[in-house]
Amino acid sequence: MVINKDLLQARKKISDKRPKFVRQESWRYDRLSPSWRKPRGKDNKMRLQVSGVPRLVKIGYRGPRSARGLHPSGYSEVMVFNPNNLSLIDPSKVAIRIGHTVGRRKREAILAEASKMKIKVLNPGRAITDKTEEELEKTEEELEKTEEELEKTEEELEKTEEELEKKQEGQNKTKKENP
Repeated sequence: MVINKDLLQARKKISDKRPKFVRQESWRYDRLSPSWRKPRGKDNKMRLQVSGVPRLVKIGYRGPRSARGLHPSGYSEVMVFNPNNLSLIDPSKVAIRIGHTVGRRKREAILAEASKMKIKVLNPGRAITDKTEEELEKTEEELEKTEEELEKTEEELEKTEEELEKKQEGQNKTKKENP
């Protein structure tokens, strides 16, 4: 579910017009990564903003204030480190991100509380795998049951086909006897 679609669209519209800011000479030398570094040289063409040279990072390229910090789902993010932090969160506007230092037990407690409060969790992580294994076992049991039911229905279908064939043979015999 995506919320704040209009804000995300405005942010994307501005982002599409924004140039790709690259480090000077990164296209020339493999040893330089394209990640942005401010040009500082005395005669640097990029620093002097000469025409035909890649653009400098400036504040004017920034996105709309209302859309800054939004997750791609449209929610604003809040870091959570224990279940007590969830009490101040509005589920309609805010999604949570569980801190990476939080252990499994506390993570599961946070996930349980978040599901009760219907809060979106952006990084549920491994705590879900235990539950999915249990669900997998249940689905395997259900699959076995459905396979047994399928075998029974196939047997019933074979019986009904045999009965149908017998009836058709009987009808064909009566037609031959009574032309």
